[in-house]
Amino acid sequence: MAIKTSDLNARLFGKADKRKATTVQEAQKAVSDKAAVIELSVAGEQTVQFELVKIPAHEVKNRTSVFADNAREQSFLNELALSDILVTLKDRGQQYPAVGRWLDGDKIEVLDGSRRRMSCILAEQDFLIYVASDINAKHAKFLSDVANAHKPLSLFERGKEMQAMLSRGEVSDQKELAKVCQCSEALVSGALKAATLPLEMLQAYPSVGELGRPTIVKLHRMYFSLSDSERGELLTKLRQQPLWKDVDAQGISRITREVTLLIEQWRDELKPKPMVEKSDTEELIAGRASYRHQGDALSISLKNVSQAESEAILAFIKNHLS
Repeated sequence: MAIKTSDLNARLFGKADKRKATTVQEAQKAVSDKAAVIELSVAGEQTVQFELVKIPAHEVKNRTSVFADNAREQSFLNELALSDILVTLKDRGQQYPAVGRWLDGDKIEVLDGSRRRMSCILAEQDFLIYVASDINAKHAKFLSDVANAHKPLSLFERGKEMQAMLSRGEVSDQKELAKVCQCSEALVSGALKAATLPLEMLQAYPSVGELGRPTIVKLHRMYFSLSDSERGELLTKLRQQPLWKDVDAQGISRITREVTLLIEQWRDELKPKPMVEKSDTEELIAGRASYRHQGDALSISLKNVSQAESEAILAFIKNHLS
């Protein structure tokens, strides 16, 4: 279930500068003030001390990495997908530090803040992050999952999580998935379809998080209607450059529609729709009898036919064809 950013910060940052934060506002202030040291209660089991670190803009990409089990697909993070925070970041800098843990070689693994990290890389801004040592994999996963709650995951990302739950045996079917994930079975079906799509196809879009179930279902139908060799050709074209960059349109919604149309066009070029041979209906008796001959099929349409005439005609056909 999604939670507000303010609630998220209050949940993460329970203490600041050794003072216990008793309200959401107090916790928010501790983070926005960028306190040098913060005590973070992790999963209600352990209190860890974090120190605030500033990574120079030119070092962010090489000195930091994102937690491998983060549910958010990092290849989807581009300037349009991050537009909601890039404007503020460029104007006022990073408002809330990220959260991470130390790795060997003075490297940092980002647990909460992968979108802020990529935004700093794209905007060439310094990256602020609270970092601690001795955070195990379980607590790292907790911090990553809680942090992702305030920005909904895409259907693809949710589908990957659902696939993992199914493979681990945590749930038995889609109905149970819907119950556990507190969503409709239709959404579960759409998410699982999204998870089977190749990254190249989804990376063609400006913001995968904006792709709704109807678009995902259409992409799934188009992709899996192709043969293996045709899919390979399609993916080769999609790998050349993110398709959304070639679209002459403004706004994520408009670009998304145009990208879908282009993929649909490429799909039709790879697998043209079979031509159906049309035949005109011929009139045999004006107002009463007409027929249409298509291949070896003959269709006859009769009007104003009595019971006796129907029986005679049917008997003739039966005798002639048997």
